[in-house]
Amino acid sequence: MAGNNPNTLMQGRTVIITGAGGGLGRGYALAFGLAGANVVVNDINHEAAQNTVDEIVGAGGAALLNTADITDYADAGRAVAAVISHFGDLHVVVNNAGVLRDRMFVSMTESEWDQVINVHLKGHFCFSSHAVQYWREQVKNGAAVSARIINTSSGAGLNGSVGQSNYAAAKAGIAALTLNQAAELGRYGITANALAPSARTAMTEKIFGDQMKAPEDGGFDRFDPANVAPLVVWLGSAESSHITGRVFEVEGGRISIADGWRSTEPVDKGARWQADEISDAVTELLSREIAAQKVYG
Repeated sequence: MAGNNPNTLMQGRTVIITGAGGGLGRGYALAFGLAGANVVVNDINHEAAQNTVDEIVGAGGAALLNTADITDYADAGRAVAAVISHFGDLHVVVNNAGVLRDRMFVSMTESEWDQVINVHLKGHFCFSSHAVQYWREQVKNGAAVSARIINTSSGAGLNGSVGQSNYAAAKAGIAALTLNQAAELGRYGITANALAPSARTAMTEKIFGDQMKAPEDGGFDRFDPANVAPLVVWLGSAESSHITGRVFEVEGGRISIADGWRSTEPVDKGARWQADEISDAVTELLSREIAAQKVYG
């Protein structure tokens, strides 16, 4: 095992990162490269992806360019096969790529809904599905597998976000997907965790540009995407094998775990309720409730 040396934490492990041409994905790719991983930089922007690859290689790391469409199942399958052929194995899939098509729900178009759900939810399925099939086959053949799926949810998915119904629904779906993957795939040596990062990216600039800009005094830049990368690298390493089914929130130097939906103590009549009794029952339930975090915006 690599121990606590950050430069060897991912030695001998291969990782695919989607949307790694810029923003958070680029930060993850560079950090994985510095930690000794073979890094597959996936992005539909060929030039941006190549720049990330060049930077990793220039720093002495190993990287491979990949421009597969994450929403095309067959294309994702070819990409996974190519990675395994090139590096000899695959250990980690980081599902990071995403898009925004923000609009208030009453004005949202079908196209805006479909684009966001497709890129986020289906995009999280395609690469992971092919990787999981590969890992399961390894286990069937007697190999020991220590594999990782790292998904990307969002505070919008955990709490809701005004003007982002499509994005919030997709990110909530990804959190639930992570729980299912963790429950189903542990038998194959696969963990599944998710991130809800808060960082400055092209997706946040239009909405949170002023709030997330770098400090002018040179102090700690808490919205620097690079702040999220160390947790992602650790989750991709062999050292995180005991952690699965978690959604980590990350901002600056702060890491927390999203505690998820929990059932309150019920009001139990012991028989069928009548409609005119429900009001008092709900009032009692609300009196016991721990209030949820507010919807963003």
